[in-house]
Amino acid sequence: MTTTSRQAESSANTVLGMLLQEMMRGATVRYENTQVIEGHPGLRPDIIITDSQRSPVVVEAEYMPAYAAEDEANARFGLKLADGGKPIEAAIALRYPSDIANSPDLDGAIRAARLEYAVFYKHKKVKTRFPASGWLEGGVSDLADLIRLVSVSQSEVDAAAAKLQEGIERVAGIMDEMYEDGSAPGAIADIAQRLGMANVPQTRRMACAILANALVFHERIANIHQGVKRPRHVCGNGVVNPQPKTLDAWAEILGINYWPIFAIAMDILEQIDPHNASRILKTLEYTAGEVNALGVTNSHDLTGRIFQQLISDRKYLATFYTRPESAALLARIAVSKLEGVDWSDAAAIGKLRVADFACGTGALLSAVYEQFANRHERAGGNAASLHKSMMEDVLYGCDVMPSAIHITGATLSGVQPQEGFNLSRLYIMPYGRQPDDEVKLGSLELLQRNQLDLTVNTNNPALRTGSMGEETAAYTFTEFPSDGFDIVIMNPPFTRNVTHEGAYADTFAAAFAAFGSTDADQKAMSSRMASLKKDSCYHGSAGMASAFAGIGDRKLKPGGVLALVLPLAAASGTSWEKFRQLLMCEYTDLEVFTIAANGKDMAFSSDTGMAECLVIARKRGVDEKAMSAIRFTSLDQRPAGFIQADLIAKSVFNADDDLRRIEDGPYGGTPLEVGDEQVGELIETPSPQSELGEGWGAVRIKDYSLTQTAYALGQSELWLPTSGTPLELKTASLGDIAQFGKYHLSIIGRPPQGCFTKAAFRPTATYPALWNHNARNETRMVCEPDSQLRARRGMEDQATAVWQTAGRCHINLDFTFGSQPLAVAFTERKVIGGRVWPNVNFTDERFDYAFTIWGNSTLGLLCYWWHSNRQQSSKANITLRSVGSFPTLDLRALTDAQLATAQEIFDEFRELELHPAYLADADANRALLDRRVVCDMLGFDDAVYEGVRMLAAKWCAEPSVHGGKRRPARAPLVV
Repeated sequence: MTTTSRQAESSANTVLGMLLQEMMRGATVRYENTQVIEGHPGLRPDIIITDSQRSPVVVEAEYMPAYAAEDEANARFGLKLADGGKPIEAAIALRYPSDIANSPDLDGAIRAARLEYAVFYKHKKVKTRFPASGWLEGGVSDLADLIRLVSVSQSEVDAAAAKLQEGIERVAGIMDEMYEDGSAPGAIADIAQRLGMANVPQTRRMACAILANALVFHERIANIHQGVKRPRHVCGNGVVNPQPKTLDAWAEILGINYWPIFAIAMDILEQIDPHNASRILKTLEYTAGEVNALGVTNSHDLTGRIFQQLISDRKYLATFYTRPESAALLARIAVSKLEGVDWSDAAAIGKLRVADFACGTGALLSAVYEQFANRHERAGGNAASLHKSMMEDVLYGCDVMPSAIHITGATLSGVQPQEGFNLSRLYIMPYGRQPDDEVKLGSLELLQRNQLDLTVNTNNPALRTGSMGEETAAYTFTEFPSDGFDIVIMNPPFTRNVTHEGAYADTFAAAFAAFGSTDADQKAMSSRMASLKKDSCYHGSAGMASAFAGIGDRKLKPGGVLALVLPLAAASGTSWEKFRQLLMCEYTDLEVFTIAANGKDMAFSSDTGMAECLVIARKRGVDEKAMSAIRFTSLDQRPAGFIQADLIAKSVFNADDDLRRIEDGPYGGTPLEVGDEQVGELIETPSPQSELGEGWGAVRIKDYSLTQTAYALGQSELWLPTSGTPLELKTASLGDIAQFGKYHLSIIGRPPQGCFTKAAFRPTATYPALWNHNARNETRMVCEPDSQLRARRGMEDQATAVWQTAGRCHINLDFTFGSQPLAVAFTERKVIGGRVWPNVNFTDERFDYAFTIWGNSTLGLLCYWWHSNRQQSSKANITLRSVGSFPTLDLRALTDAQLATAQEIFDEFRELELHPAYLADADANRALLDRRVVCDMLGFDDAVYEGVRMLAAKWCAEPSVHGGKRRPARAPLVV
């Protein structure tokens, strides 16, 4: 009998170290070495990974059960390396499967193994274990990904960003002085012109940020290129008259490369007088030193985050910075959908084309670049070898803001600063009134065109987009071919022309109000948009984001991937129907990511208070069938860091083996777990097959068992939690059993659209109306009118026609669950329903009573919530147009006895107070209403009633329902 000798752990460590080295060519991997830890010459870490641009990472590994691995990893944390004194910022405890020890082929066994590991790293300056409990699982390539991520500490990136911002604010004060005291108004105006921005405080901060960024990169370049003087030698505290010396140093750097970073910085610095230049440079040199001392200047996060906060006109362009973690998640999912790419072949990668037609600070392009580089390294390549082709051929970035293009150029070129490149594919798009008096709409021109005349590499530094610094004007006929791109990834502007609130109150067309455009310019640009939108999925109420989605579709080749950050309204808004239908017909492999949390945490972007979604899909090939299903992922929280984003993506990839479907019954979705922690759920739903794209209800949901019950209701089934089988309950679309009142602007809009004016209510009003939300008037199902309408002179006939749509039932179009009790309101007499309370009219007046009590019961609330747009914390919106597809109890299926019972229940509740909807599980009157509807009207037993009350508890626990409000600690109420 042959026996296999046991493999020593040191042998396994050696093999793992060699495999990691194959996948991390830019790093140095050492294993089983002594003399590597400062002050501990005899200490022998299992594996150490070092990189000159990153912090060292140690791996301590043992065979299962690996009792000592965590203690040993913990003990290494914070120790310094002997060669350079860098502290160990991350330590990984790893557990080998026990059967590896007996494998004759150790290399093959480790390559195929599912390893278990946990990492100790700094988070907000505190040592943290991730995951908090349990273990991560993955192969060697997954381990390599984790090592790359933890070698840059997010807390240190945050600290560097704070230092940089602090320095920028200090020197911006100097520029403000120059402007306000009149000592250099021409210089400040010239700086603004060179940035392509208005002369406002944000612009001066932008200029200071560009100078600060140049000094940060200056230090890095001095470390790479011998002979380049360090910042402290040209503008440090001891330097007299630092301006010419700094300009000379930057000119020398431009002789090497780095034009996207230093060309504009030089032009800004040259405009400042020597005294103030000295003050600015000395302050920023100190700031850059603090930032560089943190060792995170290679993070694409740093530059973009600071610059985004400073971009002028963001209120009009509605461009919100994509959080780096969100960008990483979106890019990881998008790149995973590319098919047939040989990631070991640099030439093959160089033939890919990736575009962001609203690139802002380049966060998304940077994230895709990182994914390409990581995949190439995992396949044994050298990421540095990709840089020239990535910059010259692969990455296309477009924006209307010159400063944004420069930030993108600086960010991307800084990935491999030692590698040169020629003309990049970064373009400033013509926007607004042009010298020939025509108007242009930036990237939106690509809705109907494949080529644009663009100016690049001109004497105006604000328009330089290359890296080598050509100084002559070059007009290029630039190609953006239809069906030419493998990935289009964007976080487009969300602005809508129909917005006339807040910052947009005095604008003619909010989407085109940037850069000081006049009303005439905005009108011309709106007309231009009308000609460009033909045959696209653009809709004015959806806003510019839908137009950019249309551009992405037109530029993608078959098999290409569309990856978008969109407002959550894209999932359910009627104005987004054409976009959803486009996806249903022309795409496959669709995934939608949302966040169940509230407030800022429900967005993937920074600085926005509304919920967003990530939409990723692959364009169908010629012979591919349309998709039959959509996968929805709802996260409990937005990714807190790059590690979390990476592991969320891996959890989604691994969910294929146990994928829950919405039609499976109320058992919840597939849990997404990181260690022992659940971070979200995933569920698959059938693709809507209607002529227009139906709304996607499975978004921003913490407990997918609710969606399964809501979906079953739409199929005329009552399937409650803990119930093994569904019960029959006839439902219908509200439009099949009711008619609706007029749109509010058709009632009181400007003539000739509206035939009424609105005034304060009088008891004797001829045309009473229920128009606005009034908290004191809406605690009971029976409400009083709050307004009266007056027929406009000469429009009496139209007023009579509108009055024919008056009725007693009204549905809530803007339902704030956290403060309002009613989904349906009832008025004793017929009134006209207004902006938030349109009429719902039935042919049988008995239906009024049944609909009112059903709509305010837990089952009715669930149907409302499922059908609504949940873009705000606890506020759900539906539109008058979408009310027709609203799922409700089929009142036509009720017997005369049931309808009589419904009226009895209504009479019983007409004087009873209801608490806000988010307290439905703890409201005695709502519990009683559920019992009366479920048992007395519908005829179900106590077990069904108790299931409905459990449903109420689940629904009230949803963040989109409670909106973060404190909830009662007691158990759900059953009466």
